Amino acid sequence: MTTAVSLPDRVLALLNALRPAPQAVNARERLRVVVGACLGLLLAGLLSQLTMGPGLPWLVAPLGASAVLVFGVPASPLAQPWAAVGGNTLSALVGIACMNWLPLPPVAVAAIAVALAIGVMFTLRCLHPPGGAASLLMVLTATHDWHFAFVPVALNSVLLVLAGMAYNTLTGRRYPHAQNVTPAPAAPGATLAPPRFGDAELDAVLARYNQVLDVPRDDLADLLHEAELLSYRNRLGGLRCTDIMSAPVITVEFGTPLAEAWALLQQHRIKALPVVDRVQRIVGIVTRADFMRAADAEQREGLAGRLQALLKPSPATHSTKPEVVGQIMSRQVRVASAERAIAELVPLFSATGHHHIPIVGEQARLVGILTQSDLVKALSHGP
Repeated sequence: MTTAVSLPDRVLALLNALRPAPQAVNARERLRVVVGACLGLLLAGLLSQLTMGPGLPWLVAPLGASAVLVFGVPASPLAQPWAAVGGNTLSALVGIACMNWLPLPPVAVAAIAVALAIGVMFTLRCLHPPGGAASLLMVLTATHDWHFAFVPVALNSVLLVLAGMAYNTLTGRRYPHAQNVTPAPAAPGATLAPPRFGDAELDAVLARYNQVLDVPRDDLADLLHEAELLSYRNRLGGLRCTDIMSAPVITVEFGTPLAEAWALLQQHRIKALPVVDRVQRIVGIVTRADFMRAADAEQREGLAGRLQALLKPSPATHSTKPEVVGQIMSRQVRVASAERAIAELVPLFSATGHHHIPIVGEQARLVGILTQSDLVKALSHGP
């Protein structure tokens, strides 16, 4: 049964929808934008005055809107150099073309000019809102001279973009902001948690959204990952690895016979055994997958026999097959500190298929192991 919504409630809902959202920028950032727009327009205007001939305006009105984008949202796809220069210049050309070629009333020419300018900017990947104003300006001022699109429109736009490059860089903002960014390679030894979704998934969602998004793709991905991590932190509270890890840990050494290690995996129904030295430092990890790989599990036929042959010790002093754990273990082991926040490891488990992460304490000695089961328990119980 649906409940009828009263007229006052509908009006209130409409007013709430029209209310602007708060801006999550501090006073320092606002001042940075204000000063940047002032300096950028001042530079563009002064240099244009010095280079243009008499009778031409030294600044066109759409440049004010361009300044808002270049200095206020320098990461936006709509504010990038090609968008600003190409959008303004091409739109001005469209407006002039409509003035020259369309024998229609001015109001119709204005509407068609702006619509065509938007279409051109979409096609040439230079969508820039002030471009619509540039096209409209050509109609309102009855501009027929093609050169006007280059001087002052293109000249103004280039100078503003150059000012934006210098000012944004000096004030800690990336501009230009590359729109097709590939992730930078991780530093050697880094243990960064990978994202839970990849490029294909993000592209599919953006295609389904099917609207112009005023956020660069790489920033959007970073924001989603950070929001996800914050969500985990809120749910897991201040839990650390030491709070939920399994301890003590069943371990083996480099020289542990394969048969003994396999028996431990079977007996305790676990998937991995950390390999430690005499002072409990991690030197590797051996998993069921390592045994299967050593037994050539890709060939299913006769696998059981090959596994038995692998586990059986060779009577000779020299053997052509692996005999001890150190010969089949994985030497690259992802570990985590006992004091590390659990929330930071959630994406690692969910994205890479990790089932277990050894936990180390002081002097990098093994103190426990964190499994998917431990993590699921923590997530289900919450902080």
